[in-house]
Amino acid sequence: MNLIFNVKEYGAAADGITLDTKALQTAFDAAAAQASESQRTTVLLPAGTYLTSSLFLGSHMELHMEEGAVLLGTTEESRYPVIRTRVAGIEMDWPAAILNINGQKDVKVTGKGAIDGQGPYWWNKYWGQDQKGGMRKEYDAKNLRWCVDYDCARVRNMVVMESQDIELSGFESLRSGFWNIHLCYSEHVHVNGLYIHDNEGPSTDGIDIDSCRHVVVEHCKVACNDDSICIKSGRDADGLRVNRICEDVVIRDCEILTGAGVTIGSETSGGAKNIVIRDLKYHNTDCGFRMKSAKTRGGLIEDVLVENLEMVNVKYPFSMCLNWHPAYSYCRLPEDYEGEIPEHWKTLTQNVEKETGIPKVKNITIRNVTSVNEPDYQGPSRAFEIDAFPEKPMEQVTFDHVKIQAKELGRIQGVKHMNWKDVEISIDGPNDSQNDQYDIR
Repeated sequence: MNLIFNVKEYGAAADGITLDTKALQTAFDAAAAQASESQRTTVLLPAGTYLTSSLFLGSHMELHMEEGAVLLGTTEESRYPVIRTRVAGIEMDWPAAILNINGQKDVKVTGKGAIDGQGPYWWNKYWGQDQKGGMRKEYDAKNLRWCVDYDCARVRNMVVMESQDIELSGFESLRSGFWNIHLCYSEHVHVNGLYIHDNEGPSTDGIDIDSCRHVVVEHCKVACNDDSICIKSGRDADGLRVNRICEDVVIRDCEILTGAGVTIGSETSGGAKNIVIRDLKYHNTDCGFRMKSAKTRGGLIEDVLVENLEMVNVKYPFSMCLNWHPAYSYCRLPEDYEGEIPEHWKTLTQNVEKETGIPKVKNITIRNVTSVNEPDYQGPSRAFEIDAFPEKPMEQVTFDHVKIQAKELGRIQGVKHMNWKDVEISIDGPNDSQNDQYDIR
């Protein structure tokens, strides 16, 4: 018999004003105490708005959020406990997420409810109401762009950390302060039918799969302001130290809307292998298939299959830049810096030898892809932006049955053994009468 624990019976007000963290966690703890491999327990979240800070689920239990149920993250920063975690590729102390599954087994989060991170509060903290101020402006002025994302300490909507046999199904994630759904150091995770939306803030990634194994993401709809669905495995010296690969990942049957597309990187230090990305539909997305890294990341990315993609109004259908965003990627203290040096700054600025720092990419197959622009599309449009390191080029990159309409052809450099089969590229320049067509068989 499945025991049900209704949070209302534990004193949750669900009025969006009263802080419900204690009542909710009491219900979670009661359910976890009676859960076992032979008896699953369920925490029921009826319709209502539950103002809360961090919540932690236990093994062998399910959180079921009914339609109309909202976990609303408080903006009182002190309410979030600071714990050891991984953030943007390094292990450090950081506020826990609104909803956490840490070190657990056999956990489900289901239903048609939502996690709302009250993002505008966190976004304004980072870049101000005009997107030109906040901590970002202050740090840019001091040549500290590389550490502001870490120092700003914005709360994620959900984290699954060091856990296995996890199912996330049906709910919404919106207005996240930082990344929406972060899967890290976990195995056998199934993400199905999530709707991620209303994420206009910086670094509001949709779903991040970070040094995980055996993950399936399917039937999701993602609109965000950074990587839509992203595969990661650690950053620079700390990522090389941890050395945990991200492998055996399938991303399929998803709808990709605003955001930076489906990405590998930029944290690639642990490597990525056996990645399948298929049957996706894009609309008004910045990138289609994206890869990014840096000369301090290292890692081996291999055996990636990308197939059956339909793109409309995608700015950069194929963006693979291994020397990505130097101002963020390369962490150096300014010579004139005076002041405290936090531990995570020391981690970020650890030296990485050139021999281990340059990432390696090989065996990438891209097939059955179309990318077109609607007649009224006014944005940029570049077919290829592929840029690797000449001293360690990408190898065995195959484009098979690909048809692209774009305004620019773009560039390809740092690739060895690029294979083309049935590739057609139509370039429509600024003058509508200009139309260059490239047919590569």
